[in-house]
Amino acid sequence: MKPSFVEVEGLRLAYRRCGDGEPLVLLHGGFSDGREMRNQLEGLSDSYDVVAWDCLGSGESSDPPAGFGLRDYATVLAGGIAELGLERPHVLGLSFGSMYALVLYRYFAQLPRTLILASAYAGWGGSLPPGEVQARVDSVVAALEVPPAEWGRDFLSTVYSAEVSDSVVDEAMGIMAGVRASGTREQLRAFAFCDLRDVLPLIEVPTLLLYGELDQRSPLAVAEDLHVAITGSRLVVLPGVGHGANMEAPDAFNDAVRRFLADH
Repeated sequence: MKPSFVEVEGLRLAYRRCGDGEPLVLLHGGFSDGREMRNQLEGLSDSYDVVAWDCLGSGESSDPPAGFGLRDYATVLAGGIAELGLERPHVLGLSFGSMYALVLYRYFAQLPRTLILASAYAGWGGSLPPGEVQARVDSVVAALEVPPAEWGRDFLSTVYSAEVSDSVVDEAMGIMAGVRASGTREQLRAFAFCDLRDVLPLIEVPTLLLYGELDQRSPLAVAEDLHVAITGSRLVVLPGVGHGANMEAPDAFNDAVRRFLADH
């Protein structure tokens, strides 16, 4: 599906939209763009108005200006949601997108109807030891110096379980081929060290925490921390699945999302 575009704060935001019903906003993971959510666009659009955004710096959206901060990212996303007339959407964020969803909630708590935080962190700084955060930052910085073809498959071995199909890895590699170093560096500068634990006890909307049992990047100990901190949250663990559960096990992922949304 080819993207459409809106302009917010002088920046171009790309999105893919499909379906009818209550609005469901999808926020993709790192080294990726809205194409990563293809299975959710296709699988949930029978019941929902599904919109998958390309984050600024990714896909066909503009690069964020130098010095763009977390509030700026939240403001642009909220503006894009308003431009499309998405009234109180359900907001699903995956991995990096989960951080973005929490940042949106920090500054626009009245906007989301529900939150679905998949393979989530309370920011790297809020969920991982400082040494691990720095190691990840160093790894991203080094990766951006060479084409994704040289490091992508090694990276994806930490994203999916050992049983993932070749077709999923090939699709992910195709998406990663479009990674822009300039945009990713700005995303990294804004988000890499953020600690969003202060947001968690403030969440007052129904929240689903959706994780893969075999997630190496955001392990179940992180899931449990978020579950304890977000009052009334629901934790669902998909067996035999890694960090990129939305692509590795799309049917199980979509079923969990659909069951949660049916209750809210």
